Amino acid sequence: MKKDILQVLQKFSPILLNESMLERPIHTNLGDLALPCFSLAKELRKPPVAIAEELAKAIHHPLISKAQAAGGYVNIFVNRSVITDSLLKTIHTQSTAYGSNNDGNGGVVTIDLSSPNIAKPFSMGHLRSTVIGNSIALLLEKNGFKTVKINYIGDWGTQFGKLLTAYRKWGSEQEVQNAPIETLLKLYIRFHEEAELDNSLNVEGRAAFKALEDGDAEALALWDWFKSESLKEFQRIYDLLGVTFDSYNGEAYYNDKMEPIVDELNAKKLLIESDGALVVELEEGMPPCLIKKSDGATLYATRDLSAAIDRKITYNFVKSLYVVGNEQSLHFAQVKQVLSKLGYDWADTIEHIPFGLILKDGTKMSTRKGKIVLLEEVLNDAIALAQSTIEAKNPNVLHKAEVAKAVGVGAIIFSDLKQHRKHDIEFNLASMLQTEGETGPYIQYAYARASAMLKKAGEATLFTVDEVNDFEWEIIKVLEQFPYSVQRAANELNPSIIAKYAIDLAQAFNSFYGNVHVLSDEAHRSYRISLVSSVAIVLKEALKLLGMQAPEEM
Repeated sequence: MKKDILQVLQKFSPILLNESMLERPIHTNLGDLALPCFSLAKELRKPPVAIAEELAKAIHHPLISKAQAAGGYVNIFVNRSVITDSLLKTIHTQSTAYGSNNDGNGGVVTIDLSSPNIAKPFSMGHLRSTVIGNSIALLLEKNGFKTVKINYIGDWGTQFGKLLTAYRKWGSEQEVQNAPIETLLKLYIRFHEEAELDNSLNVEGRAAFKALEDGDAEALALWDWFKSESLKEFQRIYDLLGVTFDSYNGEAYYNDKMEPIVDELNAKKLLIESDGALVVELEEGMPPCLIKKSDGATLYATRDLSAAIDRKITYNFVKSLYVVGNEQSLHFAQVKQVLSKLGYDWADTIEHIPFGLILKDGTKMSTRKGKIVLLEEVLNDAIALAQSTIEAKNPNVLHKAEVAKAVGVGAIIFSDLKQHRKHDIEFNLASMLQTEGETGPYIQYAYARASAMLKKAGEATLFTVDEVNDFEWEIIKVLEQFPYSVQRAANELNPSIIAKYAIDLAQAFNSFYGNVHVLSDEAHRSYRISLVSSVAIVLKEALKLLGMQAPEEM
């Protein structure tokens, strides 16, 4: 709307304007947009009040119903009927494509997301990377990019030497067969408890991992078993969340691809020995990047360097995103700088997408300390609670189980994505599932209301827009912002922009729903049905961009 009005104003004064000069008045009685003329006074050599009065008198255009001078401002009232008619027809013509653009021009973006560790349960701590990364992928696709979602499974590293050591000392094959993940978690926790009293266990753990790296057959067989059991559990959770991946190449995939990167670093004289280990020294006060430990074992950085190069060769990405917690910011800064030192000009296209923690009672969840909330249990609890609410409030709902799953899972996803990803969030299932306030069920309920109204209305008919009341206009203003919100959310890699947009649209629709007759007002029925239909299209698309379902009844 701003762009259209800006073009109109530029016809009346060539020295005008830029879009940022147009403001939205706090009070609707002052217009839809306002142009302050103070910055124009010097160039036009006139007082702002005189400029405003001249512009207000000169402006005549179908998009503008009136322009009024007020002090040094031009208050602009847009033609609601013209804009509403045009917007509704655009949404109905474009349907689910409304809000799409081709900014990405088909460029490939790889997204490293989720990436749980094998032999550990899928905890609430992994939720954020999974749902944030999935939503960012959906947003980028809406903006014309092609995405490759990579689940970089944590299936390698010193922790597996610790787990192997723990299994050999205290493990039972039968117990692992009966309850694989639960048993392995207990062993992992016990290792760290015992290692706090006996440091020799840490030495054994490092040696066990080195043997695994060197291809020890017995260690590899155990490791492969742990991985197989873990992936079965992970898949159940991904099915619940509705998240899919294009690649499951984890850390172990790069085990035989790391020597070439070490050789390349050595050939370019970037490796320096430090206390028996090999490091790359970095600039800007950054600590050295550790490439090989003194015992010859590789590290996260070695694998991530290999992975970055492999992904560039495989996918020729225009961007490579890593949706990983705030605490890994230094690691990715080091990896980028090492790639730059190697001469890879695409290193700048690598971007770390940090996010905060999920807290339980104000503290970080930790697998090592045993303080953990299992995501699958939380999802199932949310679904069960949603189902009991449906049974109590609307027992006639068809497909209750499907609706409960959409609402329960959606509540957890939305409670995460409505926050800016860098913020820590407190886990509270009861507040997530409320149907009032800024929650997923609130938005889904608005969509279900719109769907029910459309079912009663039957086939849509041609409409004309004679007048637009304030409740309708609030909806139109929000609908008109959807393409901009989609573009901004993708540019900032910030799904919370869409979550907040969905809240605004649901609130505007619910206010309209409670104050405006739709089906019983024959004079405006067709137009208002078209308005409701537009709300349904855009709400469903916003929920989809968040990775959520839109049930048609609740």
